[in-house]
Amino acid sequence: MTGSRCFVVVGCGALGNEVLKNLALLNVGRLVIVDFDCVEEVNLDRSVLFRREDVGRPKVEVARDGIRRLNPDVEVIAINGDIAHDVGIGLLREADAIIGCVDSRWARYCINRLAFRVGRQWIDGGIFGLTGTVRVFTPGKNCYACSLTTDELNELRRRMPCSGIIRRAVESGHAVTTAIAASVIGAIQAQEALRIATGEESPLVGRMAVYEGETMEMRVVRFEAYDDDCPCHEEWSPVIQTGITTDMNVRDVLEKCGVESFELRDDCFVDYIVCHEDDSRHKVMLPGRKVAGFVGSDPLLGQVPLSGYYQNEYKVIDKSFPYQELTLNELGVTGRDVLRASFVGEEKYIALK
Repeated sequence: MTGSRCFVVVGCGALGNEVLKNLALLNVGRLVIVDFDCVEEVNLDRSVLFRREDVGRPKVEVARDGIRRLNPDVEVIAINGDIAHDVGIGLLREADAIIGCVDSRWARYCINRLAFRVGRQWIDGGIFGLTGTVRVFTPGKNCYACSLTTDELNELRRRMPCSGIIRRAVESGHAVTTAIAASVIGAIQAQEALRIATGEESPLVGRMAVYEGETMEMRVVRFEAYDDDCPCHEEWSPVIQTGITTDMNVRDVLEKCGVESFELRDDCFVDYIVCHEDDSRHKVMLPGRKVAGFVGSDPLLGQVPLSGYYQNEYKVIDKSFPYQELTLNELGVTGRDVLRASFVGEEKYIALK
């Protein structure tokens, strides 16, 4: 039964290592693993899949190799990137469940938003020292975004791409973890993922399991929040299959595929920025998420705070877009993604190859 299952695991730290180890030993069919960090020395004493010789390598590559050693029958797709932008929605639609092993509010928010779009449950795990928690979020029943305070939501919105503002990279301190807490919480997450995959109702929907390693206590508390007006509650369906690929240019997508316009998912394309200080204009030609890095890498531009720039950006791409020769990949669209598009005034969701 487990050999036909697919799970997406976001985060390959101590907790992600435990979840991946458990699912590999349970012989699931496919694991999609997502992380953008590299292995560090501090990871070695609490990450079962990492070795000293792996320091400096991308975590997803090392985790993939470790999973293959444990069980070569498990298919592993390793994505060295950010869950917010680098994972095609098409991959998430194939998953039985999404498992979050992250330590930042922004990453949890992104997982939650994507889980709602594909109509999948996701299992959130968190650890700090000897304490750990597990929650299960289910579209239509409970929502991570709805559990955040107004101040927390406002902080997240300030980090999202918006007109006239260069999106800042999200910096979050890493929670202190231990191998023991990671082992306990990772086991519960894997258990709930399998329960969901087999059609059972998880007892943690709308509740939170709390493990207190210091006192050896385990309790389950009510943790439920759902606001009908939350913008995260949008399911992207039905999805239409297309022959569009990310190496096609904008002109071909618009002229040959019958698409009037399409939106760039959760991002924008920036062609230039203007420095408020001297009105100097600087060519960028990058997805919005890469602009901060572009500015920071330039010795002159980097001397001006990001708030000192205006960026000219495009969120919706249509026939008025001046760079028709650019490919979808150059606009920042990832493979196997789903885009919101217009066909003769009718909005549809289209799947990319």
